[in-house]
Amino acid sequence: MVARRLVVCLDVAGGRVVKGTRFGQLRDWGDPVRRATEYEAHGADEIVLLQIDGSTRRPLRPETVRSVARALSIPLTVGGGISSAAQVEGLLAAGSDRVSLNSGALADPARIDRIARRCGRQAVVLAIDVRREAPGRWRVYSHGGARPTGREVGAWAREGAERGAGEILVTSIDRDGTRRGYDLALLRRVRASVPVPILASGGAGDAPAIYRAFRTGGADAALAAGMFHDGTTTPRAVKSYLARRGVEVRP
Repeated sequence: MVARRLVVCLDVAGGRVVKGTRFGQLRDWGDPVRRATEYEAHGADEIVLLQIDGSTRRPLRPETVRSVARALSIPLTVGGGISSAAQVEGLLAAGSDRVSLNSGALADPARIDRIARRCGRQAVVLAIDVRREAPGRWRVYSHGGARPTGREVGAWAREGAERGAGEILVTSIDRDGTRRGYDLALLRRVRASVPVPILASGGAGDAPAIYRAFRTGGADAALAAGMFHDGTTTPRAVKSYLARRGVEVRP
């Protein structure tokens, strides 16, 4: 059995870690390097560094990525504002292990193919932000959840995997920052659509929510932020909870 991964997301705006609710109401949570190293020390398996600054459409600066990557021994994924293979190569050269594509892939799906061919599908994560429109139906949004698209989540996840994405990061905008738990039906919809690993995002509030994402949502990894930022718990404590309930986790 493959061990489940526990991932901590650091949303970055203006060079600072922030966290909000439903993609808004942002609060400052400190320096990215300090936060990333704290979470590694507390048992995180991976860090996602996501540029969400609305004032720029560019990726995180290579020097920021380099500073975080040098401080870590666990994998680092970087996303936000990526629109070309050259940008991806720059981020990988700065120390990122993988990149997350979202709006850029929606604008030009062939970018997934080009980046996967040049950098390898193991380096490509397709991030999908969705809102529930009706029971059993979710619509994909772009530009930080601001623009609806005509795409259904399962079909877009399947296309992304077929084009070369090695993992799907699916975020429920409705649940983001609410700590109500992941949208398990959404996770099952994506799980039924793709053969690649799924990273659950949006709504983590406690260890039982993460357990349900693995056991009934079909997720391979779970991403959380707020519950760790405010000290409610730690990645290591969550992993201990999961291990006691038979979920294989990394040391």
